[in-house]
Amino acid sequence: MKSYRKYMTSKIAWYVLTFVVAVFLNFLLPRLIPGNPVSTIVSKITSGMADTNSIKRVYETFEKEFGLNKPIWDQFMIYVSNLFHGNMGTSFGQYPRKVTDILASSIVWTIGLQLPAIIVSWILGNVLGVLAAYIKKGFDRILFPVFLFISCIPSFGFAIVMVWLFAVALKIAPASGGYAFDMIPSPTFSFFLSVLQHYQLPFWSIVLVGIGGQSLGMREMSIYELNADYVKYCRLLGLRDSKIVKYVFKNAVLPQITGLALSLGTMVGGALITEIVFSYPGLGSVLFNAIAAQDFPLISGCTLLITTGVLVANFLIDIAYGLIDPRIKVAQRE
Repeated sequence: MKSYRKYMTSKIAWYVLTFVVAVFLNFLLPRLIPGNPVSTIVSKITSGMADTNSIKRVYETFEKEFGLNKPIWDQFMIYVSNLFHGNMGTSFGQYPRKVTDILASSIVWTIGLQLPAIIVSWILGNVLGVLAAYIKKGFDRILFPVFLFISCIPSFGFAIVMVWLFAVALKIAPASGGYAFDMIPSPTFSFFLSVLQHYQLPFWSIVLVGIGGQSLGMREMSIYELNADYVKYCRLLGLRDSKIVKYVFKNAVLPQITGLALSLGTMVGGALITEIVFSYPGLGSVLFNAIAAQDFPLISGCTLLITTGVLVANFLIDIAYGLIDPRIKVAQRE
């Protein structure tokens, strides 16, 4: 137990240090983008105004409101202080909305898209990998190469192909958005049906790209397990193939579970490009619009949310492996 405590203390220290560096970079990097966001906002508000003094007062008001009239170090200290209170600031581009409110509304769409897509691609990929390793025939010679080829296509490229094929050419699915543009979000059947129709293309573009990588890992692990001594012994005992496949699947799926945990941890930022291509109202579209508008607080909020998700996922995996992995236990005793 003492060795495990030492192991976890060092891990926590590294994660805390990583988080601190991430917070600093999330604050600094957006501010290195060329341009002045306050000038953009003021130019829209004062369009048509001729009084220079009035325009200057409006500019100074917004600069003070956003804290951009202070030195960069003071801005960082205010940013960190606000984070401790759960305040990520006010959006420049969607003023006066709070960043936390924008992220709360968009992350629901991202998780609703990513979570089912990751789980479905993980299940289908693992099943295909086992079938390709054990049955072979059409699974290994046709389906496996097809999905492996699809997984090599960049996600944004495959998303564009899906839009062209199903939305433009066949016209069987909407090309963009999370729901029909003439609808207001409401708990009605028509709104739910619209959401489901717009959900299909981004969902299947993520699933189909993810199947290839999952099936490749599962196929290799299944081939390794099929050559193990216990499989030969089971065959000598006359066990049914379905029973042997069950044993092989249980042993081969362990590394895949680690990959699933990492995918779930990165699902907040895992489909940003896909969301942008489909104009899906998730975190990807929010981040893209924030970068275009030089919205520093919103950019920092998005990247901090993604970073936190990755760190938490890796930390939970380290805890699990520290408890169950015998290799770590042996290393701790040495």
